[in-house]
Amino acid sequence: MISEGKEQSARILATCLIAGAVMVAGFSLLTLYLAAPNDRWLQWTRKKKKPVRVYMDGCFDMMHYGHCNALRQARALGDQLVVGVVSDAEIIANKGPPVTPLHERMIMVNAVKWVDEVISDAPYAITKDFMKKLFDEYNIDYIIHGDDPCVLPDGTDAYELAKKAGRYKQIKRTEGVSSTDIVGRMLLCVRERSISDSHNHSSLQRQFSHGHNQKVEERGSGGTRVSHFLPTSRRIVQFSNGKGPGPDARIIYIDGAFDLFHAGHVEILRIARGLGDFLLVGIHNDQTVRLKNPSVSFILLDFTLIL
Repeated sequence: MISEGKEQSARILATCLIAGAVMVAGFSLLTLYLAAPNDRWLQWTRKKKKPVRVYMDGCFDMMHYGHCNALRQARALGDQLVVGVVSDAEIIANKGPPVTPLHERMIMVNAVKWVDEVISDAPYAITKDFMKKLFDEYNIDYIIHGDDPCVLPDGTDAYELAKKAGRYKQIKRTEGVSSTDIVGRMLLCVRERSISDSHNHSSLQRQFSHGHNQKVEERGSGGTRVSHFLPTSRRIVQFSNGKGPGPDARIIYIDGAFDLFHAGHVEILRIARGLGDFLLVGIHNDQTVRLKNPSVSFILLDFTLIL
Protein backbone atom coordinates (compact mmCIF):
# COMPACT_ATOMS: atom_id res chain seq x y z
CA MET A 1 0.00 0.00 0.00
CA ILE A 2 2.79 2.38 0.93
CA SER A 3 4.65 1.54 -2.30
CA GLU A 4 1.57 2.15 -4.42
CA GLY A 5 1.00 5.50 -2.67
CA LYS A 6 4.58 6.56 -3.38
CA GLU A 7 4.25 5.66 -7.06
CA GLN A 8 0.99 7.60 -7.36
CA SER A 9 2.55 10.63 -5.66
CA ALA A 10 5.52 10.45 -8.02
CA ARG A 11 3.22 10.32 -11.05
CA ILE A 12 1.25 13.32 -9.80
CA LEU A 13 4.45 15.25 -9.14
CA ALA A 14 5.82 14.43 -12.61
CA THR A 15 2.54 15.52 -14.24
CA CYS A 16 2.62 18.80 -12.35
CA LEU A 17 6.23 19.44 -13.32
CA ILE A 18 5.49 18.76 -16.99
CA ALA A 19 2.39 20.97 -16.93
CA GLY A 20 4.33 23.73 -15.25
CA ALA A 21 7.12 23.53 -17.83
CA VAL A 22 4.59 23.70 -20.65
CA MET A 23 2.93 26.74 -19.09
CA VAL A 24 6.25 28.53 -18.58
CA ALA A 25 7.30 27.81 -22.16
CA GLY A 26 3.95 28.97 -23.49
CA PHE A 27 4.06 32.14 -21.40
CA SER A 28 7.61 32.87 -22.60
CA LEU A 29 6.62 32.45 -26.24
CA LEU A 30 3.57 34.67 -25.74
CA THR A 31 5.74 37.33 -24.10
CA LEU A 32 8.19 37.27 -26.99
CA TYR A 33 5.34 37.41 -29.51
CA LEU A 34 3.72 40.41 -27.86
CA ALA A 35 7.07 42.13 -27.37
CA ALA A 36 7.66 42.21 -31.13
CA PRO A 37 4.92 44.57 -32.45
CA ASN A 38 6.41 44.67 -35.93
CA ASP A 39 6.32 40.91 -36.35
CA ARG A 40 3.65 38.52 -37.54
CA TRP A 41 0.63 40.26 -36.07
CA LEU A 42 1.22 43.61 -37.77
CA GLN A 43 2.28 41.89 -40.96
CA TRP A 44 -1.00 39.97 -40.96
CA THR A 45 -3.08 43.07 -40.29
CA ARG A 46 -1.26 44.96 -43.04
CA LYS A 47 -2.03 42.19 -45.49
CA LYS A 48 -5.68 42.37 -44.53
CA LYS A 49 -5.81 46.17 -44.98
CA LYS A 50 -6.88 47.10 -48.49
CA PRO A 51 -4.75 49.86 -50.08
CA VAL A 52 -6.61 53.03 -51.06
CA ARG A 53 -6.39 53.40 -54.83
CA VAL A 54 -7.02 56.82 -56.36
CA TYR A 55 -7.47 57.78 -60.00
CA MET A 56 -6.54 61.00 -61.74
CA ASP A 57 -6.72 61.75 -65.44
CA GLY A 58 -5.45 64.49 -67.69
CA CYS A 59 -4.12 65.45 -71.09
CA PHE A 60 -0.59 66.08 -69.75
CA ASP A 61 0.27 67.95 -72.95
CA MET A 62 3.64 69.76 -72.82
CA MET A 63 4.02 68.35 -69.32
CA HIS A 64 5.21 70.85 -66.70
CA TYR A 65 5.71 71.15 -62.94
CA GLY A 66 2.03 71.99 -62.44
CA HIS A 67 1.15 68.50 -63.68
CA CYS A 68 3.79 66.97 -61.40
CA ASN A 69 2.50 68.88 -58.39
CA ALA A 70 -1.04 67.68 -59.14
CA LEU A 71 0.15 64.08 -59.27
CA ARG A 72 2.03 64.56 -56.00
CA GLN A 73 -1.10 65.86 -54.28
CA ALA A 74 -3.26 63.09 -55.74
CA ARG A 75 -0.85 60.38 -54.57
CA ALA A 76 -0.96 61.82 -51.05
CA LEU A 77 -4.72 61.08 -50.93
CA GLY A 78 -4.21 57.33 -51.27
CA ASP A 79 -1.76 54.45 -51.24
CA GLN A 80 -1.65 53.85 -55.00
CA LEU A 81 -2.14 56.34 -57.84
CA VAL A 82 -3.57 55.25 -61.18
CA VAL A 83 -3.32 57.89 -63.91
CA GLY A 84 -5.41 58.04 -67.07
CA VAL A 85 -3.81 59.75 -70.07
CA VAL A 86 -6.48 61.16 -72.38
CA SER A 87 -6.33 60.01 -76.00
CA ASP A 88 -5.42 62.31 -78.88
CA ALA A 89 -8.92 61.96 -80.37
CA GLU A 90 -10.60 62.95 -77.10
CA ILE A 91 -8.37 66.00 -76.71
CA ILE A 92 -9.09 67.11 -80.29
CA ALA A 93 -12.84 66.75 -79.71
CA ASN A 94 -12.83 68.72 -76.44
CA LYS A 95 -9.90 71.15 -76.56
CA GLY A 96 -8.13 71.09 -79.91
CA PRO A 97 -5.13 69.15 -81.23
CA PRO A 98 -2.43 68.29 -78.66
CA VAL A 99 1.17 69.38 -79.16
CA THR A 100 2.57 66.13 -77.74
CA PRO A 101 1.29 62.78 -79.12
CA LEU A 102 -0.10 60.12 -76.80
CA HIS A 103 2.95 57.81 -76.71
CA GLU A 104 5.19 60.69 -75.62
CA ARG A 105 2.71 61.82 -72.99
CA MET A 106 2.63 58.24 -71.68
CA ILE A 107 6.42 58.25 -71.31
CA MET A 108 6.29 61.50 -69.37
CA VAL A 109 3.58 60.37 -66.95
CA ASN A 110 5.23 56.97 -66.40
CA ALA A 111 8.45 58.75 -65.39
CA VAL A 112 6.85 60.62 -62.47
CA LYS A 113 7.72 58.89 -59.20
CA TRP A 114 4.26 59.27 -57.62
CA VAL A 115 2.54 57.31 -60.41
CA ASP A 116 1.94 53.58 -59.77
CA GLU A 117 -0.07 52.67 -62.87
CA VAL A 118 -1.05 54.34 -66.16
CA ILE A 119 -4.17 53.85 -68.29
CA SER A 120 -3.77 54.76 -71.95
CA ASP A 121 -6.52 56.30 -74.12
CA ALA A 122 -8.57 57.48 -71.16
CA PRO A 123 -11.78 59.40 -71.94
CA TYR A 124 -11.87 63.16 -71.40
CA ALA A 125 -15.03 62.92 -69.26
CA ILE A 126 -15.89 60.38 -66.56
CA THR A 127 -18.77 58.50 -68.17
CA LYS A 128 -21.00 56.01 -66.37
CA ASP A 129 -19.41 53.01 -68.12
CA PHE A 130 -15.86 54.20 -67.56
CA MET A 131 -16.53 54.98 -63.90
CA LYS A 132 -17.92 51.45 -63.43
CA LYS A 133 -14.76 50.09 -65.08
CA LEU A 134 -12.59 52.12 -62.72
CA PHE A 135 -14.44 50.82 -59.66
CA ASP A 136 -14.80 47.18 -60.74
CA GLU A 137 -11.65 46.45 -62.78
CA TYR A 138 -9.12 48.88 -61.36
CA ASN A 139 -10.48 48.86 -57.78
CA ILE A 140 -10.47 52.65 -57.62
CA ASP A 141 -11.74 54.18 -54.39
CA TYR A 142 -11.69 57.87 -55.34
CA ILE A 143 -11.45 59.99 -58.47
CA ILE A 144 -9.25 63.08 -58.12
CA HIS A 145 -9.24 66.40 -59.96
CA GLY A 146 -8.03 69.96 -59.38
CA ASP A 147 -10.19 72.79 -58.09
CA ASP A 148 -10.30 74.40 -61.54
CA PRO A 149 -13.56 73.68 -63.41
CA CYS A 150 -13.48 71.05 -66.16
CA VAL A 151 -16.43 71.83 -68.45
CA LEU A 152 -17.40 69.78 -71.50
CA PRO A 153 -18.43 71.40 -74.81
CA ASP A 154 -22.11 70.97 -73.83
CA GLY A 155 -21.54 72.91 -70.60
CA THR A 156 -21.71 69.95 -68.19
CA ASP A 157 -19.15 69.06 -65.52
CA ALA A 158 -16.77 66.28 -66.65
CA TYR A 159 -16.71 64.89 -63.09
CA GLU A 160 -20.40 65.25 -62.25
CA LEU A 161 -21.03 61.49 -61.99
CA ALA A 162 -18.07 60.92 -59.68
CA LYS A 163 -19.29 63.73 -57.41
CA LYS A 164 -22.82 62.31 -57.28
CA ALA A 165 -21.41 58.88 -56.42
CA GLY A 166 -19.55 60.37 -53.44
CA ARG A 167 -16.24 59.10 -54.81
CA TYR A 168 -14.68 62.43 -55.76
CA LYS A 169 -11.82 64.29 -54.06
CA GLN A 170 -10.33 67.63 -54.99
CA ILE A 171 -6.80 69.01 -54.93
CA LYS A 172 -5.50 72.54 -55.35
CA ARG A 173 -4.43 73.59 -58.82
CA THR A 174 -0.92 75.01 -59.17
CA GLU A 175 -1.49 78.64 -60.06
CA GLY A 176 0.40 80.50 -62.75
CA VAL A 177 1.50 77.65 -64.98
CA SER A 178 -0.29 75.83 -67.80
CA SER A 179 0.39 74.53 -71.27
CA THR A 180 -1.22 77.71 -72.60
CA ASP A 181 1.17 79.78 -70.50
CA ILE A 182 4.17 77.88 -71.89
CA VAL A 183 2.98 78.54 -75.44
CA GLY A 184 2.81 82.22 -74.48
CA ARG A 185 6.39 82.10 -73.25
CA MET A 186 7.40 80.59 -76.58
CA LEU A 187 5.75 83.48 -78.39
CA LEU A 188 7.64 85.81 -76.11
CA CYS A 189 10.92 84.20 -77.16
CA VAL A 190 10.04 84.72 -80.83
CA ARG A 191 9.09 88.33 -80.20
CA GLU A 192 12.32 88.89 -78.30
CA ARG A 193 14.32 88.13 -81.43
CA SER A 194 12.11 89.72 -84.06
CA ILE A 195 10.78 92.92 -82.47
CA SER A 196 12.97 95.82 -81.49
CA ASP A 197 10.11 97.80 -79.99
CA SER A 198 10.87 97.56 -76.28
CA HIS A 199 7.38 98.69 -75.32
CA ASN A 200 5.68 95.84 -77.21
CA HIS A 201 8.21 93.37 -75.85
CA SER A 202 7.82 94.45 -72.24
CA SER A 203 4.04 94.24 -72.58
CA LEU A 204 4.22 90.66 -73.83
CA GLN A 205 6.74 89.80 -71.13
CA ARG A 206 4.42 91.07 -68.41
CA GLN A 207 1.57 89.05 -69.86
CA PHE A 208 3.27 85.67 -70.07
CA SER A 209 6.28 85.75 -67.73
CA HIS A 210 4.83 87.62 -64.78
CA GLY A 211 1.07 87.21 -65.17
CA HIS A 212 -1.69 89.40 -66.61
CA ASN A 213 -2.57 92.75 -65.19
CA GLN A 214 -4.74 93.11 -62.10
CA LYS A 215 -8.00 93.52 -64.04
CA VAL A 216 -7.57 90.16 -65.77
CA GLU A 217 -6.76 88.44 -62.49
CA GLU A 218 -9.77 89.93 -60.73
CA ARG A 219 -12.31 88.88 -63.33
CA GLY A 220 -10.81 85.36 -63.44
CA SER A 221 -10.81 85.06 -67.23
CA GLY A 222 -8.38 82.97 -69.26
CA GLY A 223 -4.68 83.65 -69.37
CA THR A 224 -1.77 83.28 -67.02
CA ARG A 225 -1.37 84.54 -63.50
CA VAL A 226 1.58 85.04 -61.22
CA SER A 227 3.04 81.67 -60.20
CA HIS A 228 2.98 80.94 -56.48
CA PHE A 229 4.92 77.71 -56.98
CA LEU A 230 8.16 78.88 -55.39
CA PRO A 231 11.16 76.59 -54.81
CA THR A 232 11.11 77.00 -51.04
CA SER A 233 12.80 74.53 -48.70
CA ARG A 234 9.40 73.09 -47.79
CA ARG A 235 8.48 72.58 -51.43
CA ILE A 236 11.81 70.94 -52.21
CA VAL A 237 11.32 68.52 -49.33
CA GLN A 238 7.89 67.62 -50.71
CA PHE A 239 9.41 66.78 -54.09
CA SER A 240 12.58 65.09 -52.83
CA ASN A 241 12.86 61.47 -51.71
CA GLY A 242 15.64 62.43 -49.32
CA LYS A 243 17.99 59.74 -50.59
CA GLY A 244 21.70 60.26 -51.17
CA PRO A 245 24.45 58.10 -52.65
CA GLY A 246 25.86 55.24 -50.60
CA PRO A 247 29.50 55.15 -49.49
CA ASP A 248 30.58 53.00 -52.43
CA ALA A 249 28.04 54.26 -54.96
CA ARG A 250 29.07 54.96 -58.53
CA ILE A 251 27.84 58.52 -59.12
CA ILE A 252 26.90 59.64 -62.62
CA TYR A 253 26.59 63.33 -63.48
CA ILE A 254 24.68 64.85 -66.38
CA ASP A 255 23.64 68.44 -66.98
CA GLY A 256 21.50 70.40 -69.39
CA ALA A 257 18.93 73.15 -69.83
CA PHE A 258 16.01 70.68 -69.86
CA ASP A 259 13.82 73.44 -71.26
CA LEU A 260 10.37 72.31 -72.44
CA PHE A 261 11.03 68.96 -70.77
CA HIS A 262 10.02 66.10 -73.07
CA ALA A 263 10.21 62.34 -73.61
CA GLY A 264 13.72 62.60 -75.09
CA HIS A 265 14.98 64.11 -71.84
CA VAL A 266 13.39 61.26 -69.88
CA GLU A 267 15.10 58.68 -72.09
CA ILE A 268 18.60 60.19 -71.83
CA LEU A 269 18.24 60.44 -68.04
CA ARG A 270 17.11 56.82 -67.89
CA ILE A 271 20.18 55.74 -69.88
CA ALA A 272 22.48 57.85 -67.69
CA ARG A 273 20.97 56.36 -64.54
CA GLY A 274 21.71 52.88 -65.85
CA LEU A 275 25.43 53.66 -65.98
CA GLY A 276 25.81 53.88 -62.21
CA ASP A 277 24.15 53.71 -58.80
CA PHE A 278 23.23 57.36 -58.28
CA LEU A 279 22.36 60.02 -60.85
CA LEU A 280 23.17 63.65 -60.11
CA VAL A 281 21.53 66.12 -62.51
CA GLY A 282 22.72 69.69 -63.00
CA ILE A 283 20.28 72.25 -64.40
CA HIS A 284 21.68 75.31 -66.17
CA ASN A 285 20.44 78.61 -64.82
CA ASP A 286 18.47 81.06 -66.96
CA GLN A 287 21.48 83.27 -67.65
CA THR A 288 23.47 80.33 -69.04
CA VAL A 289 20.56 79.16 -71.19
CA ARG A 290 19.98 82.66 -72.59
CA LEU A 291 23.51 82.71 -74.02
CA LYS A 292 22.19 80.26 -76.63
CA ASN A 293 18.39 80.46 -76.53
CA PRO A 294 15.78 82.21 -74.38
CA SER A 295 14.48 80.04 -71.56
CA VAL A 296 10.82 79.03 -71.72
CA SER A 297 10.05 76.83 -68.76
CA PHE A 298 11.36 75.97 -65.32
CA ILE A 299 11.64 72.33 -64.23
CA LEU A 300 11.91 70.80 -60.76
CA LEU A 301 13.68 67.89 -62.38
CA ASP A 302 15.76 66.41 -59.57
CA PHE A 303 12.78 65.90 -57.29
CA THR A 304 10.09 64.76 -59.70
CA LEU A 305 11.36 61.87 -61.79
CA ILE A 306 12.04 58.33 -60.71
CA LEU A 307 14.81 56.94 -62.85
